[in-house]
Amino acid sequence: MEVVGGEVDYTFVIQKSLVLLLCVVLSWKMIVYMCNLLKIEKEPIRVLVTGAAGNIGYAIAPTIARGMMLGQDQPMILHLLDIEPASKSLEAVKMELQDSAFPLLHGVFATTNIDEACKGVNIAIMIGGFARKEGMERREVMSKNAVIFKAQASALERYASDDCKVLVVANPANTNALILKEFAPSIPEENITCLTRLDHNRAQARLAEKLSVPVSSVKNVIVWGNHSSTQYPDSNHATVSTKTGDQPVNELLVADQKWLKNEFITEVQQRGAEILRARRQSSALSAASAACDHIHDWFLGTPKGNWVSMGVCSDGSYGIPPGLVYSFPVICEKGSWKIVQGLNIDEFSREKMDDSARELAEEKALAYSCLNV
Repeated sequence: MEVVGGEVDYTFVIQKSLVLLLCVVLSWKMIVYMCNLLKIEKEPIRVLVTGAAGNIGYAIAPTIARGMMLGQDQPMILHLLDIEPASKSLEAVKMELQDSAFPLLHGVFATTNIDEACKGVNIAIMIGGFARKEGMERREVMSKNAVIFKAQASALERYASDDCKVLVVANPANTNALILKEFAPSIPEENITCLTRLDHNRAQARLAEKLSVPVSSVKNVIVWGNHSSTQYPDSNHATVSTKTGDQPVNELLVADQKWLKNEFITEVQQRGAEILRARRQSSALSAASAACDHIHDWFLGTPKGNWVSMGVCSDGSYGIPPGLVYSFPVICEKGSWKIVQGLNIDEFSREKMDDSARELAEEKALAYSCLNV
């Protein structure tokens, strides 16, 4: 520091500080420039969407392409599959995706050939299936879907990437996933899941509405079991974020226990039917959103302290027979999931969970009989 006549030369100090600051700024810009030069873009992930010309497919494709499923730094190539009668609509979906000029979308491949659609895919979102029509018997619907998913499983087995992760959306989702697991033995069973996130989101939203809080403040609801009318939306472990910390939902709704054990459960179970009556078509926007949520959390991880509901292959946790594809609370990290352990299960919950497990065992037996397994 310069001293002139016993006093500090502040002009010199300021000049020196400015020079030092300029050097820091220039150094930082050089570091950023070098990082940009060395930056290597991620390899595109190939994502298969079956039933891509349908309502859910039409809703989910742009959501994926915008990066809402895999993140804003992950490019992708979409493989779109549908049946031959929908080929013109499928081509139109491809054209609209191209016309949208999504920066992360590095290619769109549309086909009606299942083998071609499955080549090299890293993620498979199985939306296409046979929807039940009025007057059809349960066995007939199961038989048609069993044949469809056996063929799709064989194609994934032969052509998909070794690390392919599968999400089954088409109903009966749990049992369709089970069939896929049976006929694609090289795909690890932990890589085959089914969608119950839609039910999870519905339960979360219904509790938020009841409590008059933002839906983001409600966490750790659970949907146990089958994606059917036997599913069990469980609020016993759910909490709400408040200024004083997380509070259990059941304590905040202590005067509404009857509602929690009756209307809440029924409303979540019947929400899909309610939407069908209102729009004369099944849920599409919310199903597409939930499928993206499912894959997003599976790949990128669940927030710390949060779990989500996923249909996964039971390992015997909570007394559910091993081998069934059953919805459990799971946490996800680094592309893997694990079932949340150690939750207290009361008698009411036990009965509901077992009812859904029995239905899934019946569906499994029916599906296997259709396939002569």
